[in-house]
Amino acid sequence: MLVVDKDILGISAARLDEAGAGLTAREIAQQPAVWPQIDTLVSDHRVALDAFLAPLLARADVRIVLTGAGTSAFIGECLTPAMLGKGWRAEAVATTDLVSGPQQFLQPAVPTLLVSFARSGSSPESLAAVTLADQLVGEVYHLVITCNADGELYRMAQSRSNAFAILLPDATHDRGFAMTTSFTSMLLAASLAFGLLAPGATAAPSAAAAELLTGALPLLQALVARRFKRVVYLGSNELRGLAREASLKLLELTDGQVVALFDSPLGFRHGPKTIVDSDTLVVVLLSNDPHARRYDLDLLRELRNDGRAGQVLALSGRAAPEPGADVLALQGTEDAGELALALPYILFCQSFALLQSLALGLRPDTPSVSGTVNRVVRGVTIYPLAGEDHVPRG
Repeated sequence: MLVVDKDILGISAARLDEAGAGLTAREIAQQPAVWPQIDTLVSDHRVALDAFLAPLLARADVRIVLTGAGTSAFIGECLTPAMLGKGWRAEAVATTDLVSGPQQFLQPAVPTLLVSFARSGSSPESLAAVTLADQLVGEVYHLVITCNADGELYRMAQSRSNAFAILLPDATHDRGFAMTTSFTSMLLAASLAFGLLAPGATAAPSAAAAELLTGALPLLQALVARRFKRVVYLGSNELRGLAREASLKLLELTDGQVVALFDSPLGFRHGPKTIVDSDTLVVVLLSNDPHARRYDLDLLRELRNDGRAGQVLALSGRAAPEPGADVLALQGTEDAGELALALPYILFCQSFALLQSLALGLRPDTPSVSGTVNRVVRGVTIYPLAGEDHVPRG
């Protein structure tokens, strides 16, 4: 862990530890320092990565399946629009779907690159998804991006000729309940590995995120003081997956006491907008893509004109779109791509979730009061396919 004894979000290290928030707070705060390390790590693996990936990406028949569970699954949802934009056949399918419906989601006759994201690399679904792909797909390859050198997924990838593993620095292996550094680091590693972000693209988002930790503190504190009962995150394309992760982070760290929802700005009008009332905060993650941004801004104006939401806030890589708009503009990210912009955006959302958790009297490092939700999922039984006995059981 790179951040040890310093104030984080205006709270001393000693107080954070006493409140059961030290791990999560440090793991949020260390991210701007970790991201350049991921950039360097992927660059160091470039030759070997290209030898593995380039032949697959050059083939029109290869299907890329991005998989993981929970937060790890949302990484794939962030990446898929960018991959489709490159002309690749890419889909985000959670391990939880692959395991329960392998014959629906896996295509035996289609060459497949299964990209597995995993913080621990030992969850039953992650391991079963790999086994099922090996069983059912005639030609399958594995790219594993993980934070844990001791995870079974990483060990598996090292022992196979059809697999490649990217092991991220130990600092990315979050010890707190919620995935924070692990999420952004795996998202960044994949973005760099597939050429969706260029080397060095972490400089601007890292600087913007570091500034947020202090510069956005008054705004964060004001939002927490409002004690919103509902929070909605909205994002287009790559940022829709990010909105989903932001909503889960708030739900997890508040132990479900704050209702969190996500959608796209266009999709929000089609029913989900009914959730908005005076106890609702709506956060719009504005796109830097000129076309998508038009739709984002239209909804932003509509929500403000409706006057129903308790507060409407926009995060933006550019200056406020119009005078008087409630917009937090990030410095130096005017030209950032969506996947780069996602990094400081989610750090803001993580920080809000942490402070909201503390305000509710919870312990963010272990927020589940009942103990029924765990850092690494337990209690999952993996069943064999009909007539098969060798699918691993969790």
